[in-house]
Amino acid sequence: MQKILKVCLFSLIPTILLWVPFAFRIPKFWNIPLPTNGMATIVSNYDGPLYLVAAKTLYNKNDIKINYQFPLSTEYYTAHFPLFPLMIRTLGTFTNYPYAMLLSTIISSILAIYFFEKFISRFVGAKEALFLTFVFSIFPARWLIVRSVGSADPLFIASIIASLYFFKSKKYLLAGIWGAVAQITKSPAILLFGSYLIYLLLPQFKHKFSEIRKAWPILFILLALLGVFTFYAIATGDFYAYFHSGDNIHLFFPPFQIFNYSAPWVGTFWLEEIIFIYIIGALGVLKLFKMKEFEIAIFAAIFFVSTLFVSHRDLMRYTLPIVPFLILAFSDEILKKEFKIVLCIIIIPIYLFSLAFISQNVMPIANWAPFL
Repeated sequence: MQKILKVCLFSLIPTILLWVPFAFRIPKFWNIPLPTNGMATIVSNYDGPLYLVAAKTLYNKNDIKINYQFPLSTEYYTAHFPLFPLMIRTLGTFTNYPYAMLLSTIISSILAIYFFEKFISRFVGAKEALFLTFVFSIFPARWLIVRSVGSADPLFIASIIASLYFFKSKKYLLAGIWGAVAQITKSPAILLFGSYLIYLLLPQFKHKFSEIRKAWPILFILLALLGVFTFYAIATGDFYAYFHSGDNIHLFFPPFQIFNYSAPWVGTFWLEEIIFIYIIGALGVLKLFKMKEFEIAIFAAIFFVSTLFVSHRDLMRYTLPIVPFLILAFSDEILKKEFKIVLCIIIIPIYLFSLAFISQNVMPIANWAPFL
């Protein structure tokens, strides 16, 4: 019980501290100008309003056209998979939809941090696991941001961690169920299914047929994807609506197209930090293989390789699903005294960056009535 309480505090306190300047309409913090329209800034952060539209309309094209004026095609919303909107819709029976969305994010964040603590406790002692869980609750800053606004990422990451945790424990039914939850939340979950398949079928791992047969529940991930497309067929009349959602699948060949500053979702040549993301990701994946944590390493490797083809300025957000496993990879370094000293310093820029990002990453909404 005490451990669960700490997990909740790790999740809630950083988010509340981020909300305070906006909720109290503080015009400036640490010389950073902030908007003074209250929690509307938090709610209007990308992609929160898009999930609200999906929650309110369940992807019905006519409802979208009549009630929402975003310059987007009605098919665009199908890029936002339905589980998070359905969660918002369910909680929306008790409160308005914007607050239901924030509550959905909070619940998902607590779930993600809870499963991370369970996962990391397999590898380190209780005291070390608690510190690593605290690190995961605030780092990287992009993770702190997405779990403090309306976002499906916390639910997605929670279900990825849970699925891998149970898969590693050979609890394949639970691994399949949580994998399905991940798949109904965001499309990249199909990479989880691919990693399980590779791990089970590669001859290097010498799995007996009987063990492979026990892992049949991972097929729930494929069935979940089929379920999403069937749901879209009913809601929009198009089974392949996701693939017709427009400029949403930011994968391009050859790799490293993110350095094309003229690309629509890049738009800048200030991209040097992307190289550091690649370095940390590659080193972390190699360390996981060196640790012989193959179930985790294969997923992290596949997901990392996929990010090399992403052409989007916000690459850090696309990398978030492997961050929990990179923390495991670098756990020896993170647990050292030197890192703890550094953490005391970088907490400040993490907070300031998060404030500045949230203050600017907003969708313009003139009329909130259709979203309530």
